[in-house]
This record gives sequence, structure tokens and C-alpha cells, in this order.
Amino acid sequence: RIKCHPITNFDRSLPVSFSDLTFLFYFLPLFFAVYYIVPFRFKNTVLVLGSAAFYFLGAGVRDCVLLGASVVLHYALARGMEGRTVRARRALLVFGLCVDLFGLVYFKYAAFLLENLGKLTGTAFSLVELALPLGISFYLFQSVGYLIGVSRGRPAEKSFVDFSAFVLAFPQLTMGPILRYDEWRGALKSRTIAREDVFLGFERFLVGLCFKVLLADQLAPLWASLERIGYGYLSTPLAWLGAVSYSLQLYFDFSGYSLMAMGLGQMLGLPVPRNFDLPYLSRSVSEFYRRWHITLGTWFRDYLYIPLGGSRRGKARTALALTVVWVFTGLWHGASWNFVLWGVVLLCCILLEKFCIGSFLKEHRVLSHVYLLFVIPQTWVIFRITRLSDVSAYFSRLFPFFGTHSAVSAQDALKLLASYWWLLLLAIFFCLPQPRRFYEKHRGSLALDLPLFLLFWVCVYFIATSSGNAFLYSRF
Repeated sequence: RIKCHPITNFDRSLPVSFSDLTFLFYFLPLFFAVYYIVPFRFKNTVLVLGSAAFYFLGAGVRDCVLLGASVVLHYALARGMEGRTVRARRALLVFGLCVDLFGLVYFKYAAFLLENLGKLTGTAFSLVELALPLGISFYLFQSVGYLIGVSRGRPAEKSFVDFSAFVLAFPQLTMGPILRYDEWRGALKSRTIAREDVFLGFERFLVGLCFKVLLADQLAPLWASLERIGYGYLSTPLAWLGAVSYSLQLYFDFSGYSLMAMGLGQMLGLPVPRNFDLPYLSRSVSEFYRRWHITLGTWFRDYLYIPLGGSRRGKARTALALTVVWVFTGLWHGASWNFVLWGVVLLCCILLEKFCIGSFLKEHRVLSHVYLLFVIPQTWVIFRITRLSDVSAYFSRLFPFFGTHSAVSAQDALKLLASYWWLLLLAIFFCLPQPRRFYEKHRGSLALDLPLFLLFWVCVYFIATSSGNAFLYSRF
């Protein structure tokens, strides 16, 4: 046996993140002061330099070199496709995809693959410890989408600065949304930033900040309490309370970030698409994932599901395409068996809906909502807990008739609920359409701006008095 030094995918979080005082009071004012002052022909350059500084502060030299090499590679490959034959373009595309796949496998999946290979062969493999490059899953997917588009005949961007601005733009660099170049092509060449865009964009940014700091971060200690007790020793009410609370925490953490990215994009004069569309109002798992992390779902649809045949070549091909998409969706989120299991469980639900119960769910509005709200929190438990043995222990408490361990009294759930009931109700309320309707109706008015101004300073207080909670998707 060889002594093993496996790769470790450390959790990465930006020291200068959107919910950090340094970002709010130093980076943001300084960047936009320069961005708004310079003439338009320099704005993309300022965006590139500011985004590079933002990424450097969070990721360091090594990750910046990797990101820079990725930008140069995809720019060069796309330019090299111009005027070439279809065969030559495909060859360049395959080369780019191989390089990207190697980067992802080496940094994100090597430890996972070697660990499991070692278990099968009885060999311990040696490899230098590496941290997962910050945001690599997001910026590589975005660059691959651009490269595929050029290989299909879309024009390549001639300006290296403009292409760099598309990849590096700090609102979406580390956690998405995953952009399409056609969405930015025109705005990168010509855009007008009105005063209204600045104010409304900052207003949207503040809504996202409140979601993150006042909802997601305040719900986080509830799950931490479950971890301290031990998954196998939870009462059934407490296990379900934890599943629901984490479902809400993850939603407001990631949707909050996405709203902040949208707001910053509007302040830049660049369109950042909506990434969440009230997913908990869905009536099926399929619909839920058309509303959740929309840009990732459409990426897999356009570049994997449809090329594999989609739903056009019979049920067997549809099932195969969905299987590939959901296995890769699980693995995209992390190199761990729990993510594979998470993807497989969702695949089973979607296949069941597509081929068996879809018509029933469409006909029964209330039952379809109950079904969705029963299934999704359980899938987030699998998503959250890395070790499969712990997943099994948690499900033995969700459904105690399958478990053999003793449980803590249900009084524990009542104690936590006494502290968190109002926060859970508030989070559930903001999953409904009414708050969004109020927001869209009163954008730019004193009825919205005054409460947001006060809530901003509440957020500042919580940020200043806490140790800080990284965005959950920063690890992917």
C-alpha cells in the first residue's frame, strides 16, 4: 500500500462577498464611482479590472491564473473557428471541451475517483492536496456555452476586453447565473445607464441582501442544532422541522445572491437573467426545476438533453437523456455520492411524473402541491448531508418505523420551534407571489425605499456582529 495524500476540495468563500462590509462600503462605492465617471469606451475595461481584483481578493494568485488561462483559451478557440469548415470548428470545439473536462476532473473529481478506485483495488493513491478553484463550475459552463454557439455558426467576439467582461463580470463570476453571450453582445457594444437603472438596481440588490442576511443566515443555526444532536437521535418532528428549515435557508441564500447579481447587473447596464421563479409554488418536481436555478437547467437542456434526442425520439431515448442530465446535474454540484444519489432520486421523480402520474398531478391542484412540498425537503436532506450513512440515519428519523435507534423527545422540536416559528412563517410568506407583486408595483416609491433603507442598516448590524456565513453555492 502507498501512503495517500488525497485531494481535498476545501469549502471556498469570498472574503469580499456581496454580504461583506468590505464589499458594501469599500469595493462597491469605489468601483461604481470609477465605472460611472469614465467614458463608455473604457467601461468594459474598468469592469474587467474591477472583477479581476474582486476575484483575486477571494481566490488568490493560483485561481486567478487558471481563470485568466481559461479566458485566453476560449477567446482564442472561438476566434480560430472563424472562417473554418464545419469539421475544423468541431475539432477546435472538441479540443476545448477536453481541456475544460480535464480541468474539472482534476480539480473537482480526482479525489472522488481515486478514493473509490482505491476501495475497489485495495490501493491508496498519492496526490498533492488541492483546493477547488473558486467558481470554476460556473465560469467553465458559461465559456463552454459560448464556444458551442460559435461552433454552430454564431459570430465570435473580436474584442478580447469585451469577451473578458462577459466571463469575468463580478456579479455572476463565482456563483452565476450562467450567462449566454447573445444576452450581452449588444449591451457590451452600446449601453445607456440611466439614473433610474442605478436606483432600481440597487433596490433589487438590497432585497437580495435582506433575503441572505435576514432570512437565510438567521435560519442557519437551526440546522446546526440538528448536527450537534446527531442525525440518528432526532425526534421525527425535529427531523421534519430541519428538512423544511434547510429547504428555506438554501432558497433564500441562493435566490438572494441571484437577486443581488441581477441588481448589480442593472447598475452596470448589463442584463443578468432571473434565476428563480417562485419554485415552491410548483406542482411537480419537473416544474420545480424549471423554476429553480433556471440558467443551469436551461444549460443542461440546450447542450445535453436536446442533443441526446430530448423527447423527440421515443420514451426510451427520453429516459436515457434525462438519466444523463440528472446524473451530471448531481455531479456538477459536488464530487460525492450524496450528490449522485440526489440526482438519481430527482430523476426517478421526474420519470415517474413524465410517464405515470403527470396527468394526475395536472388535474389535482391541491394534491400536486402537497406532493411537491412533501418530496422536495427530503431531496434537500440528501443534498445537504455528505455521508450516505448519515443520510440513512436522518431518513430513519423522518420515517421512524424504518429506524431502530432511540430518539430524543419531541420537546426538542417544540423548543426550537418556539425560537424560529416567526422566522419560518416569514420565510414561507416570501415564497409566495404576493411580496413579489408588491415589489413590482411599488419599485422606486417611498413605500418600498424607506423600509429597504432601514432593513439595510439592520443587515449591516447583523453582518458586523456575526462571524459571517458564506453563500452556500460558493462551494460549487
